[in-house]
Amino acid sequence: MNNTHISQADSEIISWFEEVANNAALVQRQTLWRIIEQNYGVEYLNRWFGDLKFHEIEPTSLESLYASLVPLASHADLEPYIQRIADGDTSPVLTRQPITTLSISSGTTEGRPKYVPFTQYSAQSTLQIFRLAAAYRSSVFPIRKNGRILEFIYSSKQFQTKGGLIAGTATTHYFASEEFKIKQKTTKSFTCSPHEVISNGDYNQATYCHLLLGLLHSDEVEFVTSTFAYSIVQAFSAFEDVWEEICEDIRQGSLNSRITFPKTRKAVLGAISPNPSLASRIEEKCKELKRANWFSVIPTLWPNVKYVYSIMTGSMQPYLKQLGHYAGDLPLVSADYGATESWIGVNIDPSTPPKKTIFTVVPTFAYFEFIPLYRQKDDQSETGDDLAEGEPLPLSRVRVGGEYEVVLTTFTGLYRYRLGDVVEVAGFYRGTPQLNFICRRKLFLTINIDKNTEKDLQLAVERGSRLLNCTKAELMDFTSQADVTKQPGHYIVYWEMKGEVEEGILRECCREMDESFNDYGYVVSRKSKSIGPLELCIVEKGTFKKILDYFIGNGAAMSQFKTPRCTSNQVLIRILNCCTVKRFHSTAY
Repeated sequence: MNNTHISQADSEIISWFEEVANNAALVQRQTLWRIIEQNYGVEYLNRWFGDLKFHEIEPTSLESLYASLVPLASHADLEPYIQRIADGDTSPVLTRQPITTLSISSGTTEGRPKYVPFTQYSAQSTLQIFRLAAAYRSSVFPIRKNGRILEFIYSSKQFQTKGGLIAGTATTHYFASEEFKIKQKTTKSFTCSPHEVISNGDYNQATYCHLLLGLLHSDEVEFVTSTFAYSIVQAFSAFEDVWEEICEDIRQGSLNSRITFPKTRKAVLGAISPNPSLASRIEEKCKELKRANWFSVIPTLWPNVKYVYSIMTGSMQPYLKQLGHYAGDLPLVSADYGATESWIGVNIDPSTPPKKTIFTVVPTFAYFEFIPLYRQKDDQSETGDDLAEGEPLPLSRVRVGGEYEVVLTTFTGLYRYRLGDVVEVAGFYRGTPQLNFICRRKLFLTINIDKNTEKDLQLAVERGSRLLNCTKAELMDFTSQADVTKQPGHYIVYWEMKGEVEEGILRECCREMDESFNDYGYVVSRKSKSIGPLELCIVEKGTFKKILDYFIGNGAAMSQFKTPRCTSNQVLIRILNCCTVKRFHSTAY
């Protein structure tokens, strides 16, 4: 770490983290004690602790007592309690602190949105991890004081539940919180866009304004960021189509008629004035960029940008190639590890490439347990997938190289909550584990005894798409389904591409993907023909934009959107099939 550029505030928060990391086991016991002490006597805990009084519990024995009395829980187990809160039950159901706000997950992983309690602690922990991560980034990529951030962030609409609680995405709650306002006022850099753009509600309009305002402050921007890598790729893909209109707005000091929200128009028009010389410079650069297929657009138009920052692991990895194309030689820095339910780990080494990023657990955010997972040699599994389970372990007892499912106990009322994330312990930083995110636990593709996860699909697509390296085409996005409408059932993988590819190469891509699924059940089923040949469908340009529009139209937020890598949603399947222009079937097996 380069301490030359560390401010006093950055130094203090890093010192704090190193202290809690050094004493992670003790901090975890203290964290669990505080959570139980604050919420002892609530209905859910009473169910398990019974008549046991809190003062009768020895602090040193709480971890083992808690694990022996309170069972592991899924969201389905807690959903009836959360629903009662949403419907207006103000009794201490999950927490003693009143829950007045609920977060909703994106719904792209589980297939439908779910409610998660959101409290002031949620916003405070978000601010804490943002400050901590920024301190570590500043040590590697020092930025100028009073610079700006080109931040593609989006609020969605908040609504009221039956019981009058405010519900919305976690990012929307955070952008509306006092903690976010404090961040904007106290950090070295602040976003180019005012609240009226962030809260616009129409991601197309908001993206246009983000780009416009970002270009007006192009020399001041220190880094480019969004919650997910997808959002940045989507923004610059849109820029390819609207750059001329943006240049005209900069030249005239006007705002395109596509921006229809009065508050947004007023805020943006109040921030701009005619600048013909800047418009001409951007226009000339864009003409050159267009000839170069927009390679290195970010550093070309924003010359003082130090890096690009977003979540780039897990389901975001497929966008790294496109993001790197737009970023040129700029470092891609992976943001921190969290979920709607809680923050988990921070990236303390921003210089590490995204595919090698590991996350250091912050032991104050929640009480963490880890369920050991073991690969099965056969197709019999009590858990419904190919991983057998061991007894949950506290944070300090995990081993390097082991795979685990993350379990959370939070200040917001989730107790021994199975997050569904599979992680590998890559090492320890002082006394706290460092995690490599592997995949979601849930099975994605399965027809009978075959069991393939999101990670298995991603690896198969990566292997199949390598054949595109000898062409000028590239894979833009993908999803899949296990089609059982006809027998035998088979996997269908949908690709959206940029550029033309010979059909012979696409047939080889299809075969390569089919052979890449090395799950024992899949291989046996393919050889016995109880699963049919894998099908590769090439969809027309803009298909995945239609999928995004569908989710946004049904209440999802751009800031939380993740392309579903496997779907059984019939609306999505109709979109995909209607947009399919070519089909190929594997000749493997």
